[in-house]
Amino acid sequence: MDQALEVFVTVVEKGNFTRAAEELLMTQPAVSQYIRALERSLGTRLLDRSNKYVRLNKAGEIVYHHAKEILGLYTRMNTLVDDVMHRASGDLSIGSSYTFGEYLLPRMIASLRQQYPLIRPTITIGNTAEVAEMILRHEADVGIVEGDYQDERLHIEAFAEDEMVVVVPRGQRYDPWSEIPLAELQTETWILREQGSGTREATERMFAASGFHPRHVVEFGSTQLIKESVEAGLGVTLLSRFVVRKELQLGTLHMLKPNGRPVIRRFSLISQKTPYHTKAVEVFLELLRSRQGMY
Repeated sequence: MDQALEVFVTVVEKGNFTRAAEELLMTQPAVSQYIRALERSLGTRLLDRSNKYVRLNKAGEIVYHHAKEILGLYTRMNTLVDDVMHRASGDLSIGSSYTFGEYLLPRMIASLRQQYPLIRPTITIGNTAEVAEMILRHEADVGIVEGDYQDERLHIEAFAEDEMVVVVPRGQRYDPWSEIPLAELQTETWILREQGSGTREATERMFAASGFHPRHVVEFGSTQLIKESVEAGLGVTLLSRFVVRKELQLGTLHMLKPNGRPVIRRFSLISQKTPYHTKAVEVFLELLRSRQGMY
C-alpha cells in the first residue's frame, strides 16, 4: 500500500499536520514530505494550508474519496488473507435501516458476541437509501434494509419477513377492535417516516393498494418519536410489530390489522458482489439467514 495515501487521509481527518504526525507516530516534516510527494506524483496541490487549518481543494476531495476506498479495500484484503489462518475475528461494519437496527440487531449482536468474542462490530443506522450508499462506498461490510430494494450493483438477499400493523393510542375508541377498514381512519392524522425510509415505502404501498388518501399527514424522522406521538394521541401510524412489541406488552399502544390483514414486507441483506468475505462477515451472514436472536 502507498503510505502517502494513509498519511494524506490522516492529515485531512485530523485537520492539521501536527495532529496527523502524532496519530501516525511520525515527525511533522515526515508527514509534510509524504504530502508533497503525493502532490508531485499527481501533478497538483491537494490541500489549502494555513497556520490554523488544512482544507481540501477540489482535486483533494477527489483523491480523499478514492483514497478512503483504496485503504478500505487494502484492509479488507489483509483481513481475508489473515482469515485463512485464523478463526472469525476483527472488525465487522454493519449498516442498518432503523427498524432492524434499533429493534432487532442488538439481540443478534449479543448472540454473535457470545459465539465469536473476537469480532468487533460497529453499527451505523440510516434509512434504506443511506445504507445502500454505505455499501457502495465500502463504508460498511453488510447492510440490512427494509422492503423490496433493488440495485444491480449490489448483492441483495431477502432473509426474513416483517409484519406491519396500524398502531393507535390505547384507551381510545379503537380498543375493542383488532381489525379496521382504513376508511375508518380517514380523519385521523397519519404520522409517517421520511421519504427514503422502508417504513414510509410500506405505508404508501398500503395506501395505494387500498385507494386510501389520508386527509392529514405529518412526517417525522424518528421511529421513537412517532411511537411517543401516537401514545400522546397525536395520530396513528403503520409500524413493524417488532418496533411496538414492548409497548403492546405494557399496554401503552394498541395494534390493528388494516383491512383485516397485516402488511408484510421483507428484510434484505445487501453486500458487495464478491465471492470473498471475511470470516466475521460470513458468520454474521449465517446468523442473519438463521434469524437467530430475532424472535
